[in-house]
Amino acid sequence: MSVGEVQATFASTLVDEWVRGGVAHAAVCPGSRSTPLALALSRAAREGRLSLNVVLDERVAGFWALGVGRATGRPAVVVTTSGTAAAELHPAVVEAHHGRVPLIACTADRPPELHHVGAPQTIEQVGLYAGALRWEVSPGVPDPGEAASWRSLGSRLVAEACSGPAGPGPVHANLAFREPLVGEAGELPPGRPGGAPWHRVARPAPQAPAGLVQEVAGWAGRRGVVVAGAGAGPQEAVHAMAEALGWPVLACPRSGARRPRKTTVAAADALLRDPGFASHHRPEAVVRLGEPWASRVVGEWCGGLGEDVDQVVVGEGWAWADPGRVASVVAEAEPGSFCRAVAARVGRRPAEGWLASWADAEAGAQEAISGVLDEHPEPTEPGVARAVMASVPAEGTLVVASSMPVRDLEWYGPALEAPARVLANRGANGIDGTLATALGVAAATPRGVVALVGDLAFLHDAGALAGAGAAGVVVVVVDNGGGGIFSFLPQARMLGGEEFELLFGTRPRVDVGEVAAGYGLNVVEVEEAAGVGRALRRALERGRAEVVRVRTDRAANVAVHAELHRAVAGAIRERGERGWC
Repeated sequence: MSVGEVQATFASTLVDEWVRGGVAHAAVCPGSRSTPLALALSRAAREGRLSLNVVLDERVAGFWALGVGRATGRPAVVVTTSGTAAAELHPAVVEAHHGRVPLIACTADRPPELHHVGAPQTIEQVGLYAGALRWEVSPGVPDPGEAASWRSLGSRLVAEACSGPAGPGPVHANLAFREPLVGEAGELPPGRPGGAPWHRVARPAPQAPAGLVQEVAGWAGRRGVVVAGAGAGPQEAVHAMAEALGWPVLACPRSGARRPRKTTVAAADALLRDPGFASHHRPEAVVRLGEPWASRVVGEWCGGLGEDVDQVVVGEGWAWADPGRVASVVAEAEPGSFCRAVAARVGRRPAEGWLASWADAEAGAQEAISGVLDEHPEPTEPGVARAVMASVPAEGTLVVASSMPVRDLEWYGPALEAPARVLANRGANGIDGTLATALGVAAATPRGVVALVGDLAFLHDAGALAGAGAAGVVVVVVDNGGGGIFSFLPQARMLGGEEFELLFGTRPRVDVGEVAAGYGLNVVEVEEAAGVGRALRRALERGRAEVVRVRTDRAANVAVHAELHRAVAGAIRERGERGWC
């Protein structure tokens, strides 16, 4: 076979194994050196074997693939040419690594004879994503003598991305190709019968450690809390354990456990800001499920409880989710199984009044939050988060930017009987790629996808809007004219206004609405608080990509947050006078 035929056969074999392994989506970025793989994916798409998205911007393509993986738990393939195009995938690879999202990054490369001789578009791509991968392979230019290994290579990329010992994450295939780059694929090496993948990973599901289950079940007479983050397991199991123990669930929206239950505490951030409440509600034990909250208040409260408080961290896959370094036990187990096992073994009555006092405080906090927001007919950022969460349908998905939007959703998002799924790039916590991630989510789960972002996150990822029209994502932009989160930090108080605005306020020099319109998107302006949910619901009904812009003011935003904190503190004091348990 000619060089072109060998490379085409190699690429087609990889694609066949990816499809056999459950890959359903791929993104290809235009480039010459990646031609063999791009053609193989294109032909598979024409045959209806997978969905192909051509993306001009490699950074956008990486986050698009991340969105697919985050939505489905199955990796998408993203393909780039060589050189700096490969480097553009790095942010998405880092987020996939820390966020435990499966992703297959394929970078085309020059053959060995073009390295270190000044050949164009040639950089060191092996090790490009070092420290952020589950597996990396650079097999060299395809050789027909190695055809027996091709299926194993393709299958292992899927297996390592989904089922490696460190849990799901990104893998990197650096694939060197020689010219000519166009060729017809020959007969592929034979695959497993029935379309099965070459490799299947059989790893036992992490079981809840029996000794730890029994120990936690024995804590029913103690005062404890459950802190539920993303990946906490089925909400029914979380609340069953909490109810059996008589503990509240501090439920992050991303956990899916923020339901109207007697065990649910949605206003944990606001409650724990009050020193008196935090002191009187210091637990004797904490069970933390899944990822930490974004809330610094909740995180520092957990981290500052001291060594006499037993803290157990439970998560699927091996991850050390203990920023405060206070956990007495870090357990690798499926959280739902752990919760159900604990609930089944509780044999004593829970502490009297403990859960009731949290429930009373939660009711007071929610009443105070609603009262304050009802007094603001103009849009407020906490009100926007609350309205958006309540307006996305239960079958939909809300993708939230990792800045003020995810925090406002945590702090003020309501408990709902049938909430939408909430996703956020909280692995590395960056705002980059939020729109592209939402587009990837929509490609994999095309039902009611909404992105809630600030103006800077929107502009940072505006290039993703080139592919937004067909996806039907509704983007709600909280436009406060710059970096609103920085107004809450000491820099805002310590620096002069001009210097703060230059370095942190960073007021954009372009208009969000004009940028969106330039990409062909309809822009809906909302000027009243009551109009936010209405505008979002109408946009979802129209089923096309739209931008809903809500203008706010950064200084007013700081003031309304302070007003909310004061109101919750007042409600706490009123109830505290009745006597906390």
